[in-house]
Amino acid sequence: MTNLSILSSDGTQLAVTDVGPRDAPAFVFIHGWAQARLAWTAQSPLADRFRLISFDLRGHGDSDAPQDPAAYTDTCLWGDDVRAVLETLQPKTPMLVGWSYGARVIGAYLATHGAGTVAGIALAGGVLALGSAREEWMAGPDSPGMNRALYSDDDAARAEATRGFVTACTHAPLDPGFTAQLIAANDRVGALVRRSLFKTDEDLRPVWAAFHRPALVVHGAQDSVIPGTVGQAAADALPQGTLAVYDNCGHAPFLEHPARFNADLAALAERITP
Repeated sequence: MTNLSILSSDGTQLAVTDVGPRDAPAFVFIHGWAQARLAWTAQSPLADRFRLISFDLRGHGDSDAPQDPAAYTDTCLWGDDVRAVLETLQPKTPMLVGWSYGARVIGAYLATHGAGTVAGIALAGGVLALGSAREEWMAGPDSPGMNRALYSDDDAARAEATRGFVTACTHAPLDPGFTAQLIAANDRVGALVRRSLFKTDEDLRPVWAAFHRPALVVHGAQDSVIPGTVGQAAADALPQGTLAVYDNCGHAPFLEHPARFNADLAALAERITP
């Protein structure tokens, strides 16, 4: 395993983990709102067959956290972050895997830099639109946008709301120790960053419609953060999109049903490199 720091176009340092055979097809994991690359722990068994690259988004985890809101509203910067990782590490047959807000980051890369060498994408509980482009049916009752305390400058109120949000991300409780790690990762993301992440108007459907390569959409049947109708709409928009709905599953299918999720990722790779 290699941990390194990669410089993006505006000088932001991104914390990156790289594990697995360097000449194998690669999954590039992009986590969700207020999380960290820690979220992809359950995908580590895939390192026997694939190269696994994960990084903390700007403002998250061990990456730099610029205090200018524009660092989070500029679609080009999100695209540049992904480009910096891909250009530095030069993965073979890269497949981008995005959880929740990570779908927006993938969309930003495709919109600003094109598909390039991206062989396929996988979306897990991915957002479909943000800001004025987001329609009412796209947000569940536990969506971060429904709880203003998650953005509060009051540290105690924000921490309490964060614990509730992390708990609501899964249909059934995860291991208490790992849940505590996820909550701690969330707590590191400050109010300014959290607020800025949603101060943009983005509709990802045109980006998905223009992506003519294999795509997998995974959605939990009990997702209360982003409804299943959003997953269906994303799969419908992607010309080669396939939808996998996981029963007894909330907003984090890769943590709640890791064996199935890992098998589905491997199957996506088989569609691309038989």
